[in-house]
Amino acid sequence: MFERLARAARWLLGPEIAVENRPGHLWARWLFLRALAIWYFSAFYSLLFQIKGLIGPNGILPAGDYLQAVAGALHGLRFWYAPSLFWLGSGDRALMAVCWIGAIASLALFLNIWPRVSLAVCFVCFLSFVSSSQDFSSYQSDGMLLEAGFLSLFFAPPGFLPGLGRANPASRASLYLLRWEWFRIYFESGCVKLLSGDLSWRNLTAMDDYYQNGPLPTWLGWYVQHLPHWFQASTVILTFAIELVIVWMVFLPRRFRILCFCIVTPFELGIIFTANYTFLNYLVLSLGLLLLDDRFCEWVLPARVRAFIGRKPALTPGDPPPAKTAPARWRELLLPLRMFFSAICLGLVFYVTTAALLFMFAPETPLPEKPIQILEPFRIANRYGLFAVMTHARYEIEFQGSQNGVEWKPYPFRYKPQDLRRAPGIYAPYQPRFEWNLWFASLGQWRQYRFVLWTEERLLVNEPDVLQLFASNPFPAAPPKQVRAVIYRYYFTDMKTKREQGLWWRRDLLGNYAPVLEREADGKIVLLDFNTVDQFE
Repeated sequence: MFERLARAARWLLGPEIAVENRPGHLWARWLFLRALAIWYFSAFYSLLFQIKGLIGPNGILPAGDYLQAVAGALHGLRFWYAPSLFWLGSGDRALMAVCWIGAIASLALFLNIWPRVSLAVCFVCFLSFVSSSQDFSSYQSDGMLLEAGFLSLFFAPPGFLPGLGRANPASRASLYLLRWEWFRIYFESGCVKLLSGDLSWRNLTAMDDYYQNGPLPTWLGWYVQHLPHWFQASTVILTFAIELVIVWMVFLPRRFRILCFCIVTPFELGIIFTANYTFLNYLVLSLGLLLLDDRFCEWVLPARVRAFIGRKPALTPGDPPPAKTAPARWRELLLPLRMFFSAICLGLVFYVTTAALLFMFAPETPLPEKPIQILEPFRIANRYGLFAVMTHARYEIEFQGSQNGVEWKPYPFRYKPQDLRRAPGIYAPYQPRFEWNLWFASLGQWRQYRFVLWTEERLLVNEPDVLQLFASNPFPAAPPKQVRAVIYRYYFTDMKTKREQGLWWRRDLLGNYAPVLEREADGKIVLLDFNTVDQFE
């Protein structure tokens, strides 16, 4: 019995050796890790221009204040609840240093330099930001990247310049869990659409105004929005078919997995081109590469590409063993310990993610919840559910300043809809987190999203770091005396209006979203007007 368990553990946690009828996944691993490096870089690159305004000492939600509150409430457990390098320092230099280190590590990962170490650095740096950023890191995409990054630590080849890592194939367990993440993102998203009770999904009307009302639309989405209802209803059916049925092909033999990849990839590309969801869809697209194997990749990739990367045939059972280097001998000696450590980490992730999936359908399932609580702060075992309830109206918050309380100047955004003649752009995988959060805030009340009020406060003193989040400062000479946040309802224009007037949008002013703030002569900031719009039709 013990021998059988040992063989099963070696088969699951040991390297996957390719044979004739079961191609390996060296190429899929190489391609996926290069893509993961790009998405890590996109996350750190975008933070380089935003992090000081978001969570810097003079930002909207200072990380130092948050960590101090956590320390006061949790004392010794604070490092577990908020695992972050910013405990060592949360000033502007520390914030920028973590972003630069993460960006450099992601470039090293892309160049395949010491991939496991590069992945570990990327993971720690990004986790440090996510754990300290409060409202600005509450997205499912952040959890997806952390989960994929953590699992890739066990998936990537060892060594400083491993190439394809032909001497160190990935374990079946790490490959399976990355595919498991890919499957859950789709399947759980399909399930929540049905479990939420949103009638628009059941009536096939969910996509009728989807392209207009997402966080950051694109110009392609503007055109797709004007297609007839039968097309929009068809995309609802396709969405359910992919998320609830087709993704199960990941558990079938290789031909079905390849077919699944060929069906899901165009679907994912359609989402990418018609909406800006940061690196979310790019990451899911990259995880889909793991449905492929070496035989398919070698058939698709040009011979020059394969020769440039320098791939050699994978080891087969008759090949003589290669000469062992010192690091290889150490890895062999430590193999039992490494396998034990992998079993603990990967087993915990699998248990927590499986339990979360079961809780979706049966919340009272008697499963131990302690492992879930242990992993929760690290965001490496998540439950997903995209677009459970569709938004059928688009609201936009706009900050305005005034010197006299009569004439108001708007603060121009970099990416959000504002200029009615400006075409919606394609910005992903870049993520403007401040503007994303404003979209979520527009769906609720300012009391739930107090960062809006704190942004007004920073604008009253022309805080440079917060002004960096905007396209420009309408008060360069002196800060405004009053700042307010108003809310509009936005609509796509029709084809005729766009053709004749060049307008992509039209909008209606609804009123103040948050109280008006005023800076008095002594520098004190007071609230002037609590008359806000709290309910939207």
